[in-house]
Amino acid sequence: MKKLLFLLTIAVLAMSCGNSTSQREGKGVQLVAAGATFPMPFYNLAFKKYGELTGSSVTYGGIGSGGGIRSLQDRVVDFGASDAYLSDEEMAEMGADVIHIPTCIGAVVIAYNLPGIDELKLTPGLMEGIFMGKITKWNDVAITEVNEGVSLPDRKITVVYRSDGSGTTFIFSDYMSKVSNEWANGIGRGKSLNWPVGIGAKGNPGVAGTISQSEGTIGYIGSEYAFAQKITFAALQNSSGKFIRPSLESVSAAASGDIPPDTRVMITNSDSPDAYPISGFTWLLLFKEQAYNNRTFDQAEATLSAIEWMLGPDAQAIASSVNYASLPERAVERAAELLSTVTYEGNTMKK
Repeated sequence: MKKLLFLLTIAVLAMSCGNSTSQREGKGVQLVAAGATFPMPFYNLAFKKYGELTGSSVTYGGIGSGGGIRSLQDRVVDFGASDAYLSDEEMAEMGADVIHIPTCIGAVVIAYNLPGIDELKLTPGLMEGIFMGKITKWNDVAITEVNEGVSLPDRKITVVYRSDGSGTTFIFSDYMSKVSNEWANGIGRGKSLNWPVGIGAKGNPGVAGTISQSEGTIGYIGSEYAFAQKITFAALQNSSGKFIRPSLESVSAAASGDIPPDTRVMITNSDSPDAYPISGFTWLLLFKEQAYNNRTFDQAEATLSAIEWMLGPDAQAIASSVNYASLPERAVERAAELLSTVTYEGNTMKK
């Protein structure tokens, strides 16, 4: 982490020296961002397309939501990325006002490796038992009763979790805290947890890789990583009692409720009858006042332009193409309202 942050710092300082003349020379501004791995497949494609269209570039480092927040706090990136919104306490620690811009909606899937078993149903009770280490065998009667007709093996369950500070963990633990009082009181919600069982792996790619290579494992990952590596995942029982698999439609259904003006909202365990229960927004984070650390107006303007583009139809179509649900209209409106408050030296940038 320290090495990456050092490299990001050097990159930002180097870019800052040249950004004041870059637009006049006809060259695009270079931006640096870092954070969540959950939306990284979408961000990599979207920022590449943005660069082709504008000549500006965004270099994105997938270092986890916790790393993205710290990088923004240390002011070594132009903007950060997180699947977990900042709490009021975390906002106060940032040293300046931060705004949250949602970019898409994703699913956290419960991936597993049981050769020959392509269908698995899990209830909130089974989720509690497995991830708290109370259910330790795949052929436990509690699992077989829910999965009638499925021949589950007499094999140890190995839980795989995120070892780094992770917004994916935040979304997963937010859901678990809503469906399990024991989880809420014992483990709680956060980007990093004290796990009672299991093995850790870094990033969504690390968890996905561990599960794909090790039979008997189960863990939580961003849906795109399960799709890309062809890892099987479970259907989860939602708040209406229906077993739902993640899809663009079921993830979008989770975001059908109200969105607050600051967009800081969790949509796990939605009461929508067709919603996939572990769904969540992912956000780009930026300082409301962009004149800091000798940032030029060009750099601030490029930051605003890149984030605005992520809300538009071209970027949202890219999100859908890689299995993230596009933003509902109300979320786009809320994001636009927030971006209209961004300032440079106290002056509103949006006219």
